[in-house]
Amino acid sequence: MALALSDPVKLPCGLELPNRFVKAAMAEMMADPKDGLPNEDFIEAYGKWAEGSWGAILTGNVQVDLEYVGSTKDPSTGPYMKKNIEIWRLFADTCQKKGTPAIVQICHPGRQSVRGAGRRGLFTQTMAPSAVPMNMGNGLLAKFVRWLVFGAPREMTVEDIKRVIDLFVDTARLMADSGFAGVQLHGAHGYLLTQFLTSKTNFRTDEYGGTPEKRAKIVVEIIKAIRSVVPATFCIGIKLNSADHNSGDFDATVRQIELLIKAGIDFLEVSGGSAEDPKMMGRDHLPKKVEAKKSERTLAREAFFIDFATQIRKHFPDLVLMVTGGIRSRRGAEAVVHSKAGDLVGIGRPAVINPKFPQLLLDKSVPDEEAQLVLAKVPLPGWIKFLDLKALGAGVETGFYVTQIQRLAKGLATFGP
Repeated sequence: MALALSDPVKLPCGLELPNRFVKAAMAEMMADPKDGLPNEDFIEAYGKWAEGSWGAILTGNVQVDLEYVGSTKDPSTGPYMKKNIEIWRLFADTCQKKGTPAIVQICHPGRQSVRGAGRRGLFTQTMAPSAVPMNMGNGLLAKFVRWLVFGAPREMTVEDIKRVIDLFVDTARLMADSGFAGVQLHGAHGYLLTQFLTSKTNFRTDEYGGTPEKRAKIVVEIIKAIRSVVPATFCIGIKLNSADHNSGDFDATVRQIELLIKAGIDFLEVSGGSAEDPKMMGRDHLPKKVEAKKSERTLAREAFFIDFATQIRKHFPDLVLMVTGGIRSRRGAEAVVHSKAGDLVGIGRPAVINPKFPQLLLDKSVPDEEAQLVLAKVPLPGWIKFLDLKALGAGVETGFYVTQIQRLAKGLATFGP
């Protein structure tokens, strides 16, 4: 089997990634809550990844609305402000100092904006396509947690929607002017664009809801508007949640992806889960040591969302697909590429523990049995198991790796659970 992971990948916009490994987006929680700008900690951490021989580096999500952010320490932008370009340019230069393209993940949390995050008041409602509250569970405790952390959203007006579109475009233009290679729209994990795309949270009957096409309208308008203000070689990707391809949801998702391709996306990353049901954290998936006798199909299942990606490939053979989640070994990554489920392999948690993980996997002198990084689940305190709230378990998992990123930023050794 040829080492396909070392092959370059050229995106439709013309941007060429030197290999197939992408450092996936992960929450850093290091920005100053006062201005949301990247600081020295970001420079130090991403400087380590810049040395890692990645095909591309995806930043953690950058919130486009200073009023509504996902957590208190998320980086954020707001309306286009030329005075901030130098700060973002330093960030871009650091990520790309060895020639690796850096892509900024941009996001609006919608109803998943926690109380106290952003510049909105503590009791100012979040906003969403429809006034559908978070579902943290049916018990009284779950309902109290939902009220305490998120409150209840209000339905967005058309004016709200137009403002959010402008904020996504402003952020993309700022990143292009700062020297980044592209942006990725965060349309997964229960954030605002996901809330529009799915009928589970979008009950609108106007131009932004009611059919798969109308639910995708906000995303299509964002992509087209970004394309009109950035260079032709600037990359625009999107991260989407997987869907059950045995249900009607899959047909709707296929139709929406078709519209996104026509609007001008360069790649699609397959993910899944939300704050309500955090599949992306893989709490039910514990990687085992990869054995040489395992089949390619079994190896590919290191990836959490491989089945969905495989089905999408059948509909869109030329779409550049990125599969992220659970990939821990050279054999697993190779299997994803050779099965044609993914063109790009997203690596998250192993990238934190070993910022130079691609160098290990691409080194032909390292045996397959050693070209891997197996990570256990983060142990959960007993009280969390007793409460039986999925979001709390995911929060512990996220918190552990956030701490490791912060250690990376301080020049300290990182370690797995």
